[in-house]
Amino acid sequence: MTSRRSFLKSSAVLSAGLLMAPKLFAAPKKRYVGLQLYTVRDAMAKDPIGSLAKVAKVGFNSVEGATYTGSQKFYGMAPTEFKKVLNDNGLIMPSAHFMLGEGMPDTKGTIINDWQKAVDDASAVGIKYMVCAYLLDSERGTLDHYKQTAEKLNKAGEITKKAGIQLCYHNHDFEFKSEDGHYPYDILLNSTDADLVKMEMDIYWMYKAKQDPIAMFKKHPGRFPLWHVKDMDNTPKQMFTEVGNGVIPFKKVFAHAEAAGLEYFFNEQDICPGDPFVSITKSYNYIKANNLHV
Repeated sequence: MTSRRSFLKSSAVLSAGLLMAPKLFAAPKKRYVGLQLYTVRDAMAKDPIGSLAKVAKVGFNSVEGATYTGSQKFYGMAPTEFKKVLNDNGLIMPSAHFMLGEGMPDTKGTIINDWQKAVDDASAVGIKYMVCAYLLDSERGTLDHYKQTAEKLNKAGEITKKAGIQLCYHNHDFEFKSEDGHYPYDILLNSTDADLVKMEMDIYWMYKAKQDPIAMFKKHPGRFPLWHVKDMDNTPKQMFTEVGNGVIPFKKVFAHAEAAGLEYFFNEQDICPGDPFVSITKSYNYIKANNLHV
């Protein structure tokens, strides 16, 4: 029988080991490979339940939503119903896209119109990140206009923070059209509170705009908890293609995930050459084979 003295001695050794090498004893972190549902938008519009089952069958275990704004539902479903469908398929939706709403003032569920309802619904689904998806042409304008947008994002971020949700901004390439020697993206990045507003980096659009994602991570560490992982083909048009089929050095970019503060990433392909489920399967297989993960 183990004596009390031996037990205490063993416990002390174990405790010391935990202090010296906690990672050796910690449970392995689940790795999420996500899909931005805009990629399969037509299928989701026709049959969201069946489409989510197909997404899960490919192997994805997380998704990012794209359709709440306007309907104030998730693919036609109330938050609790939609969450059940996700659960039934072994999926989580840690992030979803929303619109600013300045150019669509009568539309509810945007950052400037009925935002609290959107936040409440997001919370009910289990969303951790609410993302400003895109600025319409009328929502861009001058650098001063971008500063005003930054203030709107700060205010929206205060509301999401109270619900335990992080607000983010998703880039394209138009934010890197220089105005008076400044990029609108820098205005959005530097004029928003770093705690209230973080960034979802779309890696394709960064390369399209001839920007260096890694330099951005180093300059603003921890500011990029979300990424869109989509590839660029090796043609003059630089079109979207399956991950691993293009020119973006994803292994090199993922090597800097910790500096970026990456928590979740989502494969996205705005335009597919054929069946989008064939394209996302190719992307998923490359991601898994090359051990790209958080």
